Amino acid sequence: MGVKTVETIHMLPQEAGTTVLLHTCCAPCSSAIIEWMLANGVTPVIYYCNPNIYPAGEYEIRKNECTRYAQSLGLQIVDDDYDHDGWLDAISGLEDEPERGGRCLRCFMLRLDRTAAYASAHGIRAITTTLASSRWKSLDQINEAGRWAAARHEGVIWWDRNWRKGGLQERRNAIIKEYGFYNQLYCGCEFSMAALAGRTEKVKI
Repeated sequence: MGVKTVETIHMLPQEAGTTVLLHTCCAPCSSAIIEWMLANGVTPVIYYCNPNIYPAGEYEIRKNECTRYAQSLGLQIVDDDYDHDGWLDAISGLEDEPERGGRCLRCFMLRLDRTAAYASAHGIRAITTTLASSRWKSLDQINEAGRWAAARHEGVIWWDRNWRKGGLQERRNAIIKEYGFYNQLYCGCEFSMAALAGRTEKVKI
């Protein structure tokens, strides 16, 4: 178990209680965050909502790894419906946007809106996301989407903690090795996959 922190900045708001709905994108990104929560008296309910992931087989691999980790810790995991066609409709017109552009913001909004809706329906006050642990994502976009989503659903609070700090990146790498997690190389959608392929091709050249 990771070291318990004494940090107070961006700690869970007192009015939220001790349970958090954690939107989870994959096991590698969520592992150290979940460990930190448990060490600090917070119980995460893991919410796997990732209709952006392509292809469907990739979605299942990432979901199964999240489930394996959740079960090893005795935690609840909720699998949201996989609707990639609906996701494509939602980001229509933004397909050619670069990473951290308008497509990513729209994607975050869709996924966190579903997270907030579930939290509101099940009496969970606070939501946050493992997306905020990735250096490839814009924290400003994630927080914008999180605040927007929380405001749309009664009784929901957006927890804007920066999950890149406090040694969590180093701990993440250690847990990946401990559990032998599948560690993907692209965000999830076909557009990020294409961007990765482009970067790889440039390296070869």
